[in-house]
Amino acid sequence: MVATAAGGERPNIIMFLIDDQNPSSIAAFGGDTYTPNLDRMSEEGMKFTRAYVSSSVCTPSRYSFLTGRFAGNSYSKCYEEEVGGKQNQGLPNFNVALERDNMNVGNVLREAGYTTGFVGKYHLTSKLDFPEFYQGNDGWINIPKDARPGPEVSAQFKHNERWMRRYLKTLGFSWAKNVYPENMHAPYSAHNAEWTTVAALEFIEENKDGPFYLHLCSTLLHGPDKSWRKSMDHPLFTGEGEAESLPEVMTPRDELLKTIAEKGFDPDSHVAGEAWIDDSLGAILGKLKELGIDDNTLVIFAPDHGRDGKASVFSHGSCQVPMIMRWPNGIPAGQVCDELVQNIDLAPTFFDLGEAEKPKSYRIDGRSLTPLLKDGKAKDWRNHLYLEMGAARATVTKDWSYIAVRYTKEQIAAIKKASPQNLPRAMSYIGRLGIGVRGADRPGFFDENQLYHLKSDPKEMNNMAYSQGQATRVKEMRQLMQQDLEVIGRPFGEFIPGGNAAAPGQISKQIEIVKQLDIKGKTVSVPNALRVHPEANAKPDPDGKETKKVKRETRRKAREEAKSNGQKRAVK
Repeated sequence: MVATAAGGERPNIIMFLIDDQNPSSIAAFGGDTYTPNLDRMSEEGMKFTRAYVSSSVCTPSRYSFLTGRFAGNSYSKCYEEEVGGKQNQGLPNFNVALERDNMNVGNVLREAGYTTGFVGKYHLTSKLDFPEFYQGNDGWINIPKDARPGPEVSAQFKHNERWMRRYLKTLGFSWAKNVYPENMHAPYSAHNAEWTTVAALEFIEENKDGPFYLHLCSTLLHGPDKSWRKSMDHPLFTGEGEAESLPEVMTPRDELLKTIAEKGFDPDSHVAGEAWIDDSLGAILGKLKELGIDDNTLVIFAPDHGRDGKASVFSHGSCQVPMIMRWPNGIPAGQVCDELVQNIDLAPTFFDLGEAEKPKSYRIDGRSLTPLLKDGKAKDWRNHLYLEMGAARATVTKDWSYIAVRYTKEQIAAIKKASPQNLPRAMSYIGRLGIGVRGADRPGFFDENQLYHLKSDPKEMNNMAYSQGQATRVKEMRQLMQQDLEVIGRPFGEFIPGGNAAAPGQISKQIEIVKQLDIKGKTVSVPNALRVHPEANAKPDPDGKETKKVKRETRRKAREEAKSNGQKRAVK
């Protein structure tokens, strides 16, 4: 373990977790944007060039940030209810939650003497795990999607925000305020960076004597680029309804937009949102400096996943994320780490630095990053990462990525019944359109086996898994995946047979069909040629009888056509 600080003082820790961010949205990672505070944080700390999240949608990724476990190892009731016990294949997506035993970073650090706080987006609630929170006058209020703004709805939002505070304290956090239960909800579905920032500053001020841990989760940069700029026009929309005023804790919005324009950027573009969240970080760093606790506070900035390839296990725009750490007392300035690190590594790092002894029954899948904090290098560091998303798994090394897509028996039955129109939904790794098929813009997305050379093909457009010259490489990558799957302990395809796991090769025709469709978000366009395709309304055909019937009918029609044209050709 690295030294904590001069005199052995344990550091304060702030995990600044944001939503949906690619490296290209930070200037320090080469982005064409305005992020002065992130750039300074990179110069004064350590930039991680090969940081990954284990899953690429909000809920499972946030689970890993809070626990140090793969979401596929969740034992929450909501996950077990959906996928079954260990005898079945796991399908981690929006179906996990923090468990009742409080094996999470907020509780373990609190028991080690830290004051632990939570601000912002949570997205891990569970009625199955905490049924008492959904009963009685203090229970959760379901607000209709078509609710209109007004005092009554604001009161309901405020009720649910207080509900979230109680929920998080039950999970073991010392303090919680200005919490979004999940993504923003109509009619107050506008980002408000000041609303989360003011609660974070309050927590830091109250606990300046430390040590403290703050899990700070902004809603930015969720949603379309234009939504960030539009949100700036609704300063009073918050997670507890409509506020009376905007807290003056950041650069005034008009002034920030003016600065963006002066720097040569379009203030109505994506830069508005990127600069806005950067300004929130600037307020946090400024408060630490003001209180004289800047040097011994570790600040970690990272998103929960990328934007372009959500719900996939690709690296580009999906699981690979920009991450920066700053801690003057523990990380020399200007460091760059090129090692493979993951969000499951953060909880064990915090436990290490906080001298927290986790319970023996606490499962951790990551490893402490403390050996890397001196200069970004460590002896015998890991040589690969394991990623998971619904029906897909990936093994990533520094140069290569191997992806296996293995549907369960139930999913295969549904895929075989699906019309071309419904195939993308059925074959999405998480069973939904929209974000579930963002990765479908890459040719290999639906392939059961995928291999990409990340250096020569960083956007993962050329699937080499079926190239004869890569057979040895595929075998090596599969062996690495096999090792990780055995540690997980659930069936998966042919790697670990059993339960509802199924071998590949059963939906080859459906893969051919789905690749011919035009998929854009929730819109699926089917070419005319496929509207009458014999597979259009395919049903399960385990004995091949229907397939043989179709082939006989095709041959008969071909013979009749040849005869009518006076052609003398054999139809095989």
